[in-house]
Amino acid sequence: MRTDSEPTARPVPLARVPLAVVAVCAAIGLAVLCVLFAGETAGTWFDAWLSARLVELGSPWRQLALVVDYTAEPVGGALTLGALVLVCLRLGHRRAAVLAVLGTGGSIACTTVLKPLVGREINGGFLAFPSGHTAAATAMALVVMLVVARRLVPILVVTVAAGTAMAWSQVLLNAHYATDTLGGFCAALAVVPAVAWTMDRVAGASQA
Repeated sequence: MRTDSEPTARPVPLARVPLAVVAVCAAIGLAVLCVLFAGETAGTWFDAWLSARLVELGSPWRQLALVVDYTAEPVGGALTLGALVLVCLRLGHRRAAVLAVLGTGGSIACTTVLKPLVGREINGGFLAFPSGHTAAATAMALVVMLVVARRLVPILVVTVAAGTAMAWSQVLLNAHYATDTLGGFCAALAVVPAVAWTMDRVAGASQA
């Protein structure tokens, strides 16, 4: 029997096999990228080609990139995540609020742990792979879409759009290689569904 006011519609479509497949593929992709870029101090030819074109962009694109980047900076990211949590709570999606915190935090933790293990550098020594900014933006977008959508296609379209926007800002600002952002994107796609699945198992066990 339900004892709270949480909507019957579950905010996390854990039973959907396509989302699980996406998460597994993302985890495999991340592992492959970690191996490929381990110890590298330069980007790929694609990274150099894309960076050369984006870095040349002036106003207002650089200012816009800084705004996008701020939403995943420590202060800006905390404000963005806090707003997402408040909206979820306001709508009665308490599990989604928890997922926003744990999924985003887990994605950032994943990139933080992997950076020294992979050891890929940019700008003279800064660890770059995978991008924590891209992981955070992707994770938050994925949580939002798991709340408002029930089909995989719109979930992925919006999530990819959010991840791409953050990736664009990171490359334009010369903070990451494009392939670093791909790693961050994969990290979020792997971590958020895994956290959601774990939450579902814990909730199921407590109701048994």
